[in-house]
Amino acid sequence: MHSHPLLAIGNTPLVRISFDSPATIYAKLEYLNPGGSVKDRSALYMIEQAEKEGKLKPGYTIIDASSGNHGISVAMIGAMKGYPVIISVSEKISTEKLQAIRAYGAAVVMGPAGCPIEDPRSYHSIARRLHEKTPNSYMPDQYFNVENAHAHYFSLGPEIWKQTQGTITHFFAGAGTGGTLSGAGKYLKEQNPAIKVIGIDSVNSFRATRGNPRPYYIEGIGIDFTSPVMNYDVIDDIITVTDADSFAMLKNLAHKKGILAGPSSGAVACGVQQYLNLLPAHAVAIMIFGDSGRAYLTKNFYEKDAELVLVQHKASEHTMVI
Repeated sequence: MHSHPLLAIGNTPLVRISFDSPATIYAKLEYLNPGGSVKDRSALYMIEQAEKEGKLKPGYTIIDASSGNHGISVAMIGAMKGYPVIISVSEKISTEKLQAIRAYGAAVVMGPAGCPIEDPRSYHSIARRLHEKTPNSYMPDQYFNVENAHAHYFSLGPEIWKQTQGTITHFFAGAGTGGTLSGAGKYLKEQNPAIKVIGIDSVNSFRATRGNPRPYYIEGIGIDFTSPVMNYDVIDDIITVTDADSFAMLKNLAHKKGILAGPSSGAVACGVQQYLNLLPAHAVAIMIFGDSGRAYLTKNFYEKDAELVLVQHKASEHTMVI
């Protein structure tokens, strides 16, 4: 029993997922956090650290950029703590995530999809301008705030170590801001340096294309800029995945495994599948399922062939100038 929802963040379950491998593979169902994603952990930590340091005070407005889940978490926490919240998002956001942010009472500003983070039109640039123009405001700045990774170092990492009783050998997580991968990965490697930390990136990201990114439709992963949040020293490997393979994995998880996971989870599972031949029989692998498929149902990822979904999204692309 918890006296309020924020105390229910964390302690999400591990569920074994069958792959064609003798290794033991578990999914950590982070979508069972109160706000519906792994971002509850980092959002709460960054906000409470800011409160402790006097950067966020009663009456202040919280402003940040988000691909969706972080915005939902910040909106939920802001509602609980009494802070007005403004979230800037890109057009790539799902309808469900957009509605969830607004449902918590937060305001939303939308920018075009596909802009580099430093582009004045990008949703991150929009959030920075709003923060600069809004007196008594605080921006957690999840993309560049190292407290993002610290949250998972102090929360997710110890939780996984305890749940596996120290038997974990491989840790798989989507690579976006780098907070989950770097924070939990650092903690786990401190417990056992032999643990392999593996990130999952889009084949079309800035990093994967060596500076020539192409559009991709998976939300929640993609290394598209350089940030102090990402700690490459604790990462052993980064696997790239395609949209089509990730969406196909989503259908497989839902139709055959009974797991309705979000696109980044499909990407992570796709990366694990690619890595299977490198997993020894005694391996205990943990993969992070960051959010639920319920946040993407209107995108039809679970009902139609991945290629058809991609064609539909490409046909509907447009640019909104802010």
